[in-house]
Amino acid sequence: MGLDQHGRWAVPAAITALVIAADQVSKAWIVQNLGPETMTRSITVVGDAAHIVYSHNTGVAFSLFQGMPQLLTVAGLMIVAGAIYFYATQLPNRRVSVQVILGLIMGGAFGNLIDRVRLGYVVDFIQVGWFPVFNLADSAITVGAALLMLQFLREEITQRREDQPVIS
Repeated sequence: MGLDQHGRWAVPAAITALVIAADQVSKAWIVQNLGPETMTRSITVVGDAAHIVYSHNTGVAFSLFQGMPQLLTVAGLMIVAGAIYFYATQLPNRRVSVQVILGLIMGGAFGNLIDRVRLGYVVDFIQVGWFPVFNLADSAITVGAALLMLQFLREEITQRREDQPVIS
């Protein structure tokens, strides 16, 4: 593997590390300041619309699949492995935008995996309106997935424009 091969992993690795650090530090602060009981105290951020709370989630997004930590840990590891494989073989991985996207997704996945392995649940703390409580790792995954979809859409539009016959 040459320098170019290593270079395409530097940005995703840095973003992954930053997301993990921000996620784990924020969760530690929440546990220390709003724990040990879940959903008993909150910090108002925006009136009645947004709060910081302390919550456990043994499931995945929207609290699906509660009480299956081993299955979810294995599934999380498989998703990370799949993302790395897809990045290495299918995505235009020399683009910084794609490198950032991978870093966001991997950082979020690892942030929640750390909780699952260490605690048996994920610490969630951001409560916005009626939406289920989430955390920074969830946000990184969601933003990364949305940006990946936009990346695919942009490439599809570009490809279709290039494939159109030129009319003179």
